[in-house]
Amino acid sequence: MKKISGAELQAQYVSGKRDFSGLDLSGAELFEAKLRGSEFIGSNLQKTYLPYSNLNQAQLQQAQLLSAELSNAQLNQANLSQANLQEANLFRATLRHANLQGAHLEGANLQGADLSGADLSFANFTNANLSGANLARANLTKAQLRGCNLFRAQNVDLSHAYVGSLTIYPDGHHQVN
Repeated sequence: MKKISGAELQAQYVSGKRDFSGLDLSGAELFEAKLRGSEFIGSNLQKTYLPYSNLNQAQLQQAQLLSAELSNAQLNQANLSQANLQEANLFRATLRHANLQGAHLEGANLQGADLSGADLSFANFTNANLSGANLARANLTKAQLRGCNLFRAQNVDLSHAYVGSLTIYPDGHHQVN
């Protein structure tokens, strides 16, 4: 896997390149990066610093985003299916109509995130923080929400999701077994 820096990536983006699939960008500094419509399929973005970045319509299928910093990032209509976002910080990120089908979000911080209309089916949110998140029209079919914090999350439909006794519901209560 070829390693490139954040500066190198941005220079290539400005020159018109959009496909960065299969690259190693681990630890790259990309604060406020404008990367709309870029492809990072299967790329290593572990511990990448991307707060306030524009990744709208980005292709991030099977990307490694472990412990990535994505707070306040824009990921509207992004494809993150099967991506690994364990321990990622998505605080107040915007993921409207994003595809997170089968994504791994164990221990991720999605506090205050906008996931309206997102496909979260089969995603694993075990021990994730979704407090205050907007989940209007989000598809949670077979999503794992065990131990997840949903306190004050808005418009949540848990009827087809997996929850457990450690899950904190939007009204603050735990399920009693």
